[in-house]
Amino acid sequence: MRKLTQFVLIAAALMASPAFADTKIAVLNYQMALLESDAAKQYAVDAEKKFGPQLSKLRALESDAKALQDKLVDTSSKMSQADRDKAELDFKQKARDFQFQSKELNEAKASADREMLKKLKPKLDQAVEETIKKGGYDLVIERGAVVDVKPQYDITRQVIERMNQLR
Repeated sequence: MRKLTQFVLIAAALMASPAFADTKIAVLNYQMALLESDAAKQYAVDAEKKFGPQLSKLRALESDAKALQDKLVDTSSKMSQADRDKAELDFKQKARDFQFQSKELNEAKASADREMLKKLKPKLDQAVEETIKKGGYDLVIERGAVVDVKPQYDITRQVIERMNQLR
């Protein structure tokens, strides 16, 4: 909230000054520029290949646990105590396995995402800097801080294109 207040005060000061007419302003959706780049899209495909089998196993485990739970709910009154205890034990084991494997998958995916971000951020920063310099912008505002903007002021696509050229 403090940043927004500072931004509003800076924007008001700029607009009040006579030099504002010469100020060139642009808007950038930094996150979209990162996620829409070719490198990020390729990472998504690679991550799907890498983590897809684990995700499939997790879905199967979840389905098995759900089937056991449904069986317990539907037929527990008709089961012997030993069968009910065994089914409950099986369900609890599958639930624990699901939680453990889900946590492992989430941690592995988060680690891979951080590595991708670490690798792509310098390229994104370079693309942003070059786009700003090429466009001669005096002020670039993050898209999230703006309520509405005309498309001609949004430089996100230019940054994505520049980032894709950097390789």
